[in-house]
Amino acid sequence: MIRKKECVVMLLAGGQGSRLYALTSKTAKPAVTFGGKYRIIDFPLSNCVHSGLDTVGVLTQYQPLVLNEYIGTGLPWDLDRNYGGVKILPPYQGKSGADWYSGTANAIYQNLQFIERYDADYVLILSGDHIYRMDYAKMLRYHKETNADCTIAVIDVPLSEASRFGIMSTHEDGTIYKFSEKPKNPDSTKASMGIYIFNRRKLADYLIADAKDPSSSNDFGKNIIPAMLAAGEKMMAYSFEGYWKDVGTIDSLWEANMDILGEHPNLPLNADNWRILARHDNAPPQYVGPRAVVENCSITEGCEILGTVRNCVLGKNVRIMEGAVVEDSVLMGDTIVYENATVRYSMIDHDVKIGKGATVGKARGEAKGIAVLGEGVCVGENATVADGAIISE
Repeated sequence: MIRKKECVVMLLAGGQGSRLYALTSKTAKPAVTFGGKYRIIDFPLSNCVHSGLDTVGVLTQYQPLVLNEYIGTGLPWDLDRNYGGVKILPPYQGKSGADWYSGTANAIYQNLQFIERYDADYVLILSGDHIYRMDYAKMLRYHKETNADCTIAVIDVPLSEASRFGIMSTHEDGTIYKFSEKPKNPDSTKASMGIYIFNRRKLADYLIADAKDPSSSNDFGKNIIPAMLAAGEKMMAYSFEGYWKDVGTIDSLWEANMDILGEHPNLPLNADNWRILARHDNAPPQYVGPRAVVENCSITEGCEILGTVRNCVLGKNVRIMEGAVVEDSVLMGDTIVYENATVRYSMIDHDVKIGKGATVGKARGEAKGIAVLGEGVCVGENATVADGAIISE
């Protein structure tokens, strides 16, 4: 018999990540490399363990192999527990047949049995594609103190950007009275972070009703939240102040990587009291050659730098050969930039080869967009990859 858990975490990690294009052609978005030595999913998993939440269901669907292997037993995050811990929850065959997750709400609905096994009072729902550090225990305490049915984490955004988000309109006490999905004329700047706490039984009622509605999109933002508001449930906004970045696009993922180099005050990855945990393989030390030039870079173990790198994030085992110049770029790992090649304003996935004398992208101020090379791409000698081009194998 499984003992009771106060709160169970459901981490949505099954999205296709289509806006990351070539970077997610072979892997799920939460498994995309970030900062040279992390995966995006390291952030919510680290937040969970630091917040004292040790029962996490990871809902996977699209290209799950790399993500499943990476999470493994959960040991790097102290989530390898006999009771609770981290569990991978793919779509499965039920008595009424097998169904892919058709939306965020449907994914949770199909796994209500997992939540009920622990007789949880509360359910924390997270997205697997955000970079941030957050104490969920504080949010849970707020949820209980306000006697809410649902609490939604919000972050204040500039009014000019509010139309990109789901916007919460609230009274002074934090009670939500209106929710607008990407409004053209927003009347609030409180943007939903896609982080929800529900009373478990209330959540189950709404998910079951939603599953019976053939016209529903089975989505929290489009269906569950509006339905609860319309029914008069007590909905509270929990204000978060700190670094938070939705890295669902090429531009935002590049910007978040560059924030590491700028030493963003709210993004210290190695803070002693809230370290971002990750699965690390052994690699030899970095080597910087005698004629190499390195300026404002994050360089991971196993790298060999013989050329010039400026304003770059380099993952494990990246090799920059003599005469090569790499600027304003993110190289995720196991990539070679051969002699006299030039890489500027680019995102380079794993196992990429850039041939001698090749040119990838343009200088940041001149480029139309970020050049992207997917996993396993080979750029021939003296070849040119245009600025803003997106190439997969």
